[in-house]
Amino acid sequence: MLSELEVHASLPVQDLERAKRFYAERLGFIPFSETPGAVDYRCRDSWFSLFPSWGESTGEFTQAGWRTDDIEAVVADLKSRGVIFEEYDLPDFKTVESIVTIGQIRAAYFKDSEGNLLGIAQFS
Repeated sequence: MLSELEVHASLPVQDLERAKRFYAERLGFIPFSETPGAVDYRCRDSWFSLFPSWGESTGEFTQAGWRTDDIEAVVADLKSRGVIFEEYDLPDFKTVESIVTIGQIRAAYFKDSEGNLLGIAQFS
């Protein structure tokens, strides 16, 4: 039954107004729906929500991600908007110009204004 329904990401935020500014100015999103309890944004044929939360995001795992065919272009665009990417230097997980390669997957990660870890991935 659930496999027949649409799914979306819900990202917790401490400060909804600050998060809305980040998603507009840094990521280029415009809300398509807004209530006191959530702000919704479209991405192609899907969507995600930001909602006020008392808990803080740890940013230790990817909470939402986007798939692309040109990760370099997406990373460059976001950097030009002021997005700061996470840089890793671990034995099996090292970024080069903000992009990590794991087998046939290339990915880049950044945190939003609320500490949510977001990812961009390109699959070969």
